[in-house]
Amino acid sequence: MKLPEIIKTISIQLERKGAKAIVVGGSVRDHFLNLPIKDYDVEVYGLDNLDELASILEQYGSVNLVGKSFGVLKFSYDGEEYDFSFPRTESKVDSGHRGFDVTVDGHLSFREAARRRDFTINAMGYDIEAKEFIDPFGGLNDIEAKRVKHIDNKTFIEDPLRVYRAVQFVARFGFEIAEETFELCKKMVADGMLEELPKERVYEEWKKLLLKSKKPSIGFELMRKLGILERYFPELQAIVGVEQSPKYHPEGDVWVHTMMALDAMAKELKQELEPKQKLKFLFAILCHDLGKATHTKVDENGDIRSIGHEYAGVEPTKKLLYRLTDEHDFIESILPLVEHHLKPSQFYQGGAKASAIRRLATKVNIEELVLVAKADFLGRTTQESIEGIYHAGEWLLEMSSTLNVVNKPLDCILQGRDLIKLGLKPSPKFKEILDTVYTEQLEGNITNKDEAIEFVKKRFL
Repeated sequence: MKLPEIIKTISIQLERKGAKAIVVGGSVRDHFLNLPIKDYDVEVYGLDNLDELASILEQYGSVNLVGKSFGVLKFSYDGEEYDFSFPRTESKVDSGHRGFDVTVDGHLSFREAARRRDFTINAMGYDIEAKEFIDPFGGLNDIEAKRVKHIDNKTFIEDPLRVYRAVQFVARFGFEIAEETFELCKKMVADGMLEELPKERVYEEWKKLLLKSKKPSIGFELMRKLGILERYFPELQAIVGVEQSPKYHPEGDVWVHTMMALDAMAKELKQELEPKQKLKFLFAILCHDLGKATHTKVDENGDIRSIGHEYAGVEPTKKLLYRLTDEHDFIESILPLVEHHLKPSQFYQGGAKASAIRRLATKVNIEELVLVAKADFLGRTTQESIEGIYHAGEWLLEMSSTLNVVNKPLDCILQGRDLIKLGLKPSPKFKEILDTVYTEQLEGNITNKDEAIEFVKKRFL
């Protein structure tokens, strides 16, 4: 296993003290999954107390003692941070993720220390000096079988967040969940054990699911089967089984379409986008058809229609997102993408005028909207969607680019200072005048400042 040189150096020093350094957790798992390793956690066996470990680490870098009561030292070297810890056991004494009694013991066996971990694939270790992998619970077998399997019933249920961790691991790695783990997780959901989880912890697991999975739908489908959606996210559960017109959605119901669109979005997102931007688009497509739960009707001809669902989807989107996070501005940035997601196709089919496109740009970023609409388009099994060319989006991007509104609305030609130069005194009337001028701009009746000034003179002076 490839390791940073500083970890090898410290391992040698620990061996001279009669101690053993073992790399643990996700880095060992990711080694076998051939994934890039971002964090290295090292458990140290054979020392009597953490002060001994701290004194060794301080010879090479700085040590942060913030996690000392939990047996963890943060070691910084050359701009990188590593966790060095003592083996420990945990026992549940109260509700919540802080309600654990932690016992630190440098002389525990690796097997006993690893038992507190969630899944077998996360309970492997690498003995640095022996150059040997330690696998007390068959994690490597489960990696080869592509299976997420918990270690111990008693320790697993002590932290209900592990249900969400199972979900995101299954989706990220394309694994199956072991039958016994599925049944245990389902029981935990049914028993209300997830009630104690603060939204911040749940949101972190959702972010990993959305940002690190090639097919996030795998995780959401597992949440559906476990009963998580029905109990905690009814807005998503409500679209399960909602029929759609087979002409436009031969793939199936709203849930099936949403999952396909979500995977399409994950595929479309550019690598260089910031995680927050990616999350915005992923949540927008996840929520884009929530309004169909209440606005789907079958007309007298037997046709299935969801008129107005794009507007009706705004409120359930807010409810769902506020259940995960209190980031108001982030949530507000998603709502216009839901509300207007049909506009690219509608404008294309109707041959929308320049004025309509300019007005749309005052409500939503058109380039972002086209990305959401494209994922919506690709999340189907129509022949056109399978071909993968979203003509409506390409047309709208070209039109909005010509009109200089692809990423932002038109700038208002006139400002308050221009009105003052015309001899007007600042007053509430200024807003009326400027709004009127701007409306004329959007309609294409005013294209430069001279025309704007002439308009004001004729209309208001």
